[in-house]
Amino acid sequence: MAKESDGVDNPTFEIEDVNHYNIMSSFDTKDPSLEKKKILANARNKLAYTVTDVPPWYMCIFLGIQHYLTALGGIVAIPLILSKDLCITHDPLTQSHLISTIFFVSGICTLLQVSFGVRLPILQGGTFTFLTPTLAMLSLPKWTCPEWTQNASLVNATSPEFVDIWQSRIREVQGAIMVASCFQIIVGFSGLIGFLMRFIGPLTIAPTITLIALPLFDSAGHEAGSHWGISIMTTFFIVLFSQYLRNIPFMIPYYSKDNRKWQYSRTYIFQIFPVLLGISISWLICYVLTITNVFPSKPETYGYFARTDVKGNVLSQAPWFRFPYPGQWGVPTVSLEGVFGILAGVISSMVESVGDYHACARLSGAPPPPKHAINRGIGIEGIGCLLAGAWGTGNGTTSYSENVGALGITRVGSRMVIIAGGVLMLLLGMFGKIGAVFATIPSPVIGGMFLVMFGVISAVGMSNLQYADMNSSRNLFIVGFSIFSGLTVPNWVNKNPTLLQTGIIQLDQVILVLLTTGMFVGGFLGFFLDNTIPGTKEERGIAAWNEVNEANEENCSDVGEVYDLPFGIGTKFCTSSWLRYVPFCPKPRELPFVTHENSNLNNYTETNH
Repeated sequence: MAKESDGVDNPTFEIEDVNHYNIMSSFDTKDPSLEKKKILANARNKLAYTVTDVPPWYMCIFLGIQHYLTALGGIVAIPLILSKDLCITHDPLTQSHLISTIFFVSGICTLLQVSFGVRLPILQGGTFTFLTPTLAMLSLPKWTCPEWTQNASLVNATSPEFVDIWQSRIREVQGAIMVASCFQIIVGFSGLIGFLMRFIGPLTIAPTITLIALPLFDSAGHEAGSHWGISIMTTFFIVLFSQYLRNIPFMIPYYSKDNRKWQYSRTYIFQIFPVLLGISISWLICYVLTITNVFPSKPETYGYFARTDVKGNVLSQAPWFRFPYPGQWGVPTVSLEGVFGILAGVISSMVESVGDYHACARLSGAPPPPKHAINRGIGIEGIGCLLAGAWGTGNGTTSYSENVGALGITRVGSRMVIIAGGVLMLLLGMFGKIGAVFATIPSPVIGGMFLVMFGVISAVGMSNLQYADMNSSRNLFIVGFSIFSGLTVPNWVNKNPTLLQTGIIQLDQVILVLLTTGMFVGGFLGFFLDNTIPGTKEERGIAAWNEVNEANEENCSDVGEVYDLPFGIGTKFCTSSWLRYVPFCPKPRELPFVTHENSNLNNYTETNH
């Protein structure tokens, strides 16, 4: 995700006005490094809007919708994956309420992050890193769904017995997420994230992220297997759009404030919305095949679940307006085993977000985030997870990598656009019909999407190995052993849970959750082995990893403009000398140190202008 910086993320520039940067034209072209800086600076200046720019209001709305649609597939997928283990497979109305709630909370968390967190144009949403430990917790014997809840003909979604079954499970998930999020809040606002990153490298991250998705093959196979033809068709469309047609542009009109007229911009629709387009087309085809009675109408017949009317009257039952609120499913409950399991997801989410911050800064025309901004970003993400738990989304929140990539495609890095996207998510989360629409997606369409998305998540995990020396037998052993153990141990423990009983029920449950969470097993082994088996920093990938992820300490005149707290909090209220020791407060702004060489360069600039 992150790219090599070469130490030239911050070329020298002067501020022409508040929002636009004008690169100095007086570089010494005899110096290759300065020439390289000039080239990169000019490339950055080609952004339509940088991080502090404010596009016209109608552009903010249009681009905000685009970011919302980019995050749509991943956010909708999370409640649908959880539905089986929450015992609501045959309760689409509750599924729609969960979808609306996760959109609502994602909007709140996005506004908090962009306004008071890292302050980069980075969207917040549900995360797959919480899924694996959540599913492991719900697989405990006491949370196993009764068989009758998996039979559509026996489920009465309004009966008190059924409501208590699924609400007791989601309250347990809520409590675990809320307690575990406190750890992230402490790590962020205390500045511990920098200390922890010293011990976490590619050989820890690769097994952890890879094992987020690999254990989900059963869920993907279950959904896709309800009609393999439709699933393969959905996968085909997503692959076609994202891989084969991604470089085909569409001409999109936009208004240029410089020329004061409408112009056309090349927008790669297939590259931005491959999942959304693939799902929509397959969904439409399923609808046509349903109304023409091509699909069987009997539930026991193979292919029935490809029909679009399987979930029946969920659209008519869903309210037009529904305001999600904290504790809507009841008072959260807390268990030790649940908290320990979710902690593995929290740690993975934090490390992934740090990489997202740096990638987002490069793509939005901002300098690398300073430590105080990273600390605030992680702390605010912890608060976001706390809110997600309180509201009962069944998940936490994290920075969305998909939207970081969209910044590079659209060349629009304005944080005002992300604020517009956050407001949109907040508003749409209050319209019950919107969530109900997504709850009616046929199962094989969801399965086809899972095949692609889970595969990509696994590949993202493996891509971290590019920083390490994979010709090293040491590294090959660590990666191979960690990943294979992360698949083998949970599989064995699930089949033999009684063999690990100690006689202490609470301890047994903690052990069971941790050892059935593949990302914990693999990540722990990768972390332990990488930090105990002798190896150089270059061999382990730590040197390259730090070069990519550490902030450039070079003075840059727009650091304060981008990362200071809003409403003058950083410049007016955080001026006391003791606040410089608070990890999440901006440091008092200082003028750049001017050397004799820089002074000559400035004189040269003034002379030539």
